[in-house]
Amino acid sequence: MIDNKPKAIKAFIAGVNLDDPNFDYYMNELANLVEANNMEVVGQARQNLQTIVAGTYFGVGKINEIKNMAHGLKAKVLVLNDELTPVQIRNLEKLTKLRVIDRTELILEIFASRARTKQAKLQVQLARLQYELPRLHPSENNLDQQRGSGGSSSGGFANRGAGESKLELNRRTIGKQISAIKKELKAVAGQEEIKASRRNQSLLPKVALVGYTNAGKSTTMNGLLKAFSDLDDDKQVFVKNMLFATLDTSVRRIDIGNNFSFILSDTVGFISKLPHNLVESFKATLQEARDADLLVNVVDSSDPNMLQMIRTTQQVLEEIGAGNIPMITAYNKADLTDRSYPQIEGKDILYSANDKKSIKMLADLISKQVFNNYEKFKLKLPLTDGKTLAYLHEHAHVIEENYQDDGIYLVAQIAPSDQANFQKFILN
Repeated sequence: MIDNKPKAIKAFIAGVNLDDPNFDYYMNELANLVEANNMEVVGQARQNLQTIVAGTYFGVGKINEIKNMAHGLKAKVLVLNDELTPVQIRNLEKLTKLRVIDRTELILEIFASRARTKQAKLQVQLARLQYELPRLHPSENNLDQQRGSGGSSSGGFANRGAGESKLELNRRTIGKQISAIKKELKAVAGQEEIKASRRNQSLLPKVALVGYTNAGKSTTMNGLLKAFSDLDDDKQVFVKNMLFATLDTSVRRIDIGNNFSFILSDTVGFISKLPHNLVESFKATLQEARDADLLVNVVDSSDPNMLQMIRTTQQVLEEIGAGNIPMITAYNKADLTDRSYPQIEGKDILYSANDKKSIKMLADLISKQVFNNYEKFKLKLPLTDGKTLAYLHEHAHVIEENYQDDGIYLVAQIAPSDQANFQKFILN
């Protein structure tokens, strides 16, 4: 048999440590990102410095060491742990004879390969172009590889005069592409907002799974769907043991019994040093987190860098304006630790997304948080008011229901936002 699978590109990773206690964590994360981009890490190097070398990132001696090690290991790409300036990248490429990718470009490449929906693809295009714009150089022309929504036709530049430089043309072209993508994104985001507003009108509590990429958010969502819904294959969300396995937000309704239901969304995962342009671009995708009544921060409890991951998630939530939303911290993958599970302590849960008992305990914890402010009322509806009765069954928790000659008597727990609608039916 012939193996048609392309061989992974060999990559050498390196970084400068400015006395950062989290440096090892960032380097391990970089290695995982490289593998997620279908490359093979063949070696690594690091240099301890007080400040970054302005023109070359590393010192000259370390650059020669990296060049010799990388070429000896047949590496084709040098991947660096920070976002570099255009000058630093060009100088390193000349000195090492390797293609140089910084951390930001690596993440952008991963996102570009994972984007599935039109919105995600446009957001990645926008972030890529915003990254490229300040990195244009007169001797380079990357536009042959750029095919954004604005197109790269030069027809609009025919009368701009022979004196305009190639660099100015490139900048103008990318600027037009950015404007066109922003316009298209605004239209797509408007459609997504309409969908979100419909979900908001349902008055069902909204719960968003957030957290570090590969912590088990999608597996948790599938576990809840399997436990509390008639699970069809098309309801499941994609799961793979890989950083940024999916970028698209999935939204499902979870019916946990006793007429309690909530809307659950599985959002894109976070990561350390997430490029600022990418955070800006993906704010629309993270709309579900900002609109949620409750966040469930899914954490990999088996990872030694767990606390750093929690801090990373909190930083991104603050950046997108979701830092003050009530939160449950859900410590997943307890089956990979020596601790007994499932167990709840306050608003924290230690669980395994692959364990049925864990999933039911998580659902109980979620329901206590999102339904704790529902108030119990005794109601009397006219026998002919089937519309209000149906609404109560859809949006409240009906505990008792009795039909009498003079009306329908109910006991129901109703959300604060909906209580005014039933004032005329409430019995004192």
